[in-house]
Amino acid sequence: MRSKPGVTRRGLLFGSAAALVSACTGRSAPVVAPTSAAPASSPSPLKASVTIHRRHSAARGRDVDVVLMTPDDVPSTGLPVCVALHGRGSNARTFLDLGVPAALTAAVRSGTPPFAVVAVDGSHYWMPDGDDDPHRMLTDELPGWLSEAGLRPMTGLLGISMGGFGALNLALHRRDVTTVATCSAALFRTWPEARSRHIFASEDDWTAAEPLRHVDELPKRGLGVWCGDGDPFLAANRKLITSAKPEVSRITAGKHTAEYWQGVLPEVLRFLGPRLA
Repeated sequence: MRSKPGVTRRGLLFGSAAALVSACTGRSAPVVAPTSAAPASSPSPLKASVTIHRRHSAARGRDVDVVLMTPDDVPSTGLPVCVALHGRGSNARTFLDLGVPAALTAAVRSGTPPFAVVAVDGSHYWMPDGDDDPHRMLTDELPGWLSEAGLRPMTGLLGISMGGFGALNLALHRRDVTTVATCSAALFRTWPEARSRHIFASEDDWTAAEPLRHVDELPKRGLGVWCGDGDPFLAANRKLITSAKPEVSRITAGKHTAEYWQGVLPEVLRFLGPRLA
């Protein structure tokens, strides 16, 4: 359950401007989402601007949420962008539940260069599945949505679980992506492992998409890998670390859970910021 939204002045102005655009273009008006706050003992609340736009994705054949998160007291216009890809069975609003808005504000207050995190609804390991193509949504439609919000083009990717697979796969095709961070990336060392997920139509399809089969094509710098030591994808993440030699890699206590991701996301955001600037 989410509490009643707390609207910052900047968030209200952004929402009002976007609503005006919606009135002129026929797009749905954005919803100003609840802001994340620090514990009561904190001397200053960690607020952030959160705006949710409902967009129609022709690539996916459905409406999707586009969740824009920017740090408090920072103008959103012109910020560099990290696109966040959620895990299987989740959606874009998952990053609100994980506390990304407050963690983003805290990172910027500690000296991290400001940036925006933008999450969007996806599925199927962010790969095409019949008429539902979240990969094409990211490459063909999301850039326009970012531009309409006054943001710079996507240069960073953050992926959790299934989103880790999607982020690494997308980085293989986008030379403009300068940094990628994954948490508990759902990767597959063998075809039998991948086949058990019922996502890929054939071994050839999996081989073409699997990041572990194309580590030489991943960014040489700006790659960060986080995984818990009790995660079912630990062996695959260890293989990624060994073969891709990421700039930062962390295997720490934790499982494939929201609690683990909440614990590492502050560090992940601090990693991303300087590499997006």
